[in-house]
Amino acid sequence: MVEKVIIMGAAGRDFHNFNVYFKDNRRYLVVAFTAAQIPDIEQRSYPKELAGGLYPEGIPIYPEAMLAELIRTHQVDLVAFSYSDVPHIELMHKASIAMACGADFIMIGATYTMLKSARPVVAVCAVRTGCGKSQTTRQVCTILKGLGKKVVVVRHPMPYGDLLVQEVQRFSSYEDFETHRCTIEEREEYEPIVDMGIVVYAGVDYAKILGQAEAEADIIVWDGGNNDTPFYKPDIHIVLFDPHRAGHELLYYPGETNMRMANIAIINKVDTAEPAQVELVRRNIEAHNQQAGIILAESPVIVSEPERIRGRRVLVVEDGPTLTHGGMSYGAGFIAARTFGASEIVDPRPYAVGSIRETYRTYPHIGALLPAMGYSTEQISDLKETINAALCDLVLFATPIQLTRIVSIDKPAIRVRYEYQDHGEPRLGEVLRLELARQHLL
Repeated sequence: MVEKVIIMGAAGRDFHNFNVYFKDNRRYLVVAFTAAQIPDIEQRSYPKELAGGLYPEGIPIYPEAMLAELIRTHQVDLVAFSYSDVPHIELMHKASIAMACGADFIMIGATYTMLKSARPVVAVCAVRTGCGKSQTTRQVCTILKGLGKKVVVVRHPMPYGDLLVQEVQRFSSYEDFETHRCTIEEREEYEPIVDMGIVVYAGVDYAKILGQAEAEADIIVWDGGNNDTPFYKPDIHIVLFDPHRAGHELLYYPGETNMRMANIAIINKVDTAEPAQVELVRRNIEAHNQQAGIILAESPVIVSEPERIRGRRVLVVEDGPTLTHGGMSYGAGFIAARTFGASEIVDPRPYAVGSIRETYRTYPHIGALLPAMGYSTEQISDLKETINAALCDLVLFATPIQLTRIVSIDKPAIRVRYEYQDHGEPRLGEVLRLELARQHLL
């Protein structure tokens, strides 16, 4: 008998799981995807050209809030949960909805969906969104280039537009960002790596992406998203931990899976975290993955003109996903404002408009910081209007890209950045080199 399936997703892992697990499998009939976490990604469909011969009309995508209704309407047998950075307790609430409506509920095994590469793969993942994957990926690329390797980065998917057009995306220049009509969130991930002279791939079909990446790489770096597990089987699995959220490595799906699979565990941000929190994270790693090598790291805040902050009323714009589903109540911008003597952090909420106002309703923990939401032209416009309406002396942009290239504002602005830095011994470069040598990958 054919099992009717709904895949619960957020425009990324869900499509990959379909491609490697359900597509062309006559045992299953996927009747719908549901979408959550990312604004405005529902009310479209997975194209028939990507879905395969069993789906001549494609597969519709609905809001996750319709899950129970969809299960009953289609008499669904199986719900496959397929997105990341979800509290364990919330995950079981979702399972309970599915089971109460008569469907089984599964999470597909991490290794089952990993594609094997002909090239060595170094994966950079995390136990939560906002642990510091981006700067660590850049550091790993620098280390590998220093070893004489040609590096290509493959990024966890962010296909928020036309899925057929986004099947395989290659980025090597700023013109590519315009060609692919990248959102702020996409540019934040791709732009700093392209600035290093490294090609980035992303998209929807990660088997096709892998073939193209292998053709121009000595080694592939998987740049993870949220706290998801890699789509490619890693030869070296690096996982980031955040002591500001100590204990979360045991509380979020699939971050705990990453912790248990890690070869190298990096406890990041130890320069700003309480020592007791760092030790709690260390104990959790040692208790659940005794084989992982542990490295301590810092994420120093870098500001080009810190003297301009002192005594000023500043509006702090932080990385959007870190504040939203990442659950953080502050980031690099807040730390810079406090460190360099801002007289006031201006609350943007009274000035928020449209989708930005709605973001505060959805994520009330954000407080007096402005998340750089830019999943659509509407959100970018609302972000611009909110910034320009705020009564402040200076805007601190703590986003991975130079946001003023995209958002035109009428106020002075300074960019705040994080970079990876080892905190004593052992150092990431030496640990990575030794692991590559041990596996005969150099």
